[in-house]
Amino acid sequence: MKHLLFLLLIATAACNNAAKQPEKEAPKLKEENITYTGDGVQMNGFLVYEDKDSIRPAVLVVHEWDGLNDYARFRARELAKLGYVALAVDIYGNGKTAPNQDSALSYSLPFYENPSMAQRRIDAAIAKVKTYPQVDTNNIAAVGYCFGGGMLLNSVRLGTPLKAIVSFHGTLVGTPANKDLLKADILVCQGGDDPFVTPEEVAKFRKQMDSIGARYTFKVYDSARHGFTNPAHTNHEEPVLYNAKADSASWKDMISFFQQTITNK
Repeated sequence: MKHLLFLLLIATAACNNAAKQPEKEAPKLKEENITYTGDGVQMNGFLVYEDKDSIRPAVLVVHEWDGLNDYARFRARELAKLGYVALAVDIYGNGKTAPNQDSALSYSLPFYENPSMAQRRIDAAIAKVKTYPQVDTNNIAAVGYCFGGGMLLNSVRLGTPLKAIVSFHGTLVGTPANKDLLKADILVCQGGDDPFVTPEEVAKFRKQMDSIGARYTFKVYDSARHGFTNPAHTNHEEPVLYNAKADSASWKDMISFFQQTITNK
């Protein structure tokens, strides 16, 4: 009986000590609306980072076909909470965002037709983020969503100097892979039920990557449709739909990928 009471006292003390532990403070983030130029246009980016004195990797966020909106800013903040300097880039220029799908198609189509346009604007964002003293210029990565994922994949195929990229439900077809130009490590996060990316396109992409010995990982999330990371997609009748399970799993996969490629953890 005395032994049992002793164990209960120890357990109670441990619980009390745990309760007294102060909660970890949320990172204090610094946010800046910035401008930079490239490809003959002015671009309006959104920079966010933890306000502390340390050198750290940077991660660009390349937006969906709507343009640099609140969702892209949200993802930049989440990356900053992980300890990165995050820059949500403005591919369209002048902070232009699409009010509807017709506008989004009109804005994005020239970049699908001429991927080097996006490459030049991503390169300009890289040059800008490198000017910040907090940035480890040897470890710059990027994430892209839908349109942004496809633009990133095309850009690194064309030689954009990024250490690593993650494409979330992005398009796969585009610029052919070239082993002399493609230097980035790649993580592709794809929905298993994405109607906009066919099995034939997946097979072609993987064959191209394999043929040049590219360093890539291809993750498929069961039952996830196109746009599965964006909570704004709520209409179950549409081919674009948020999937909380796939969103969480792909974010964790991204964290692990970046730990291996740009943070050396």
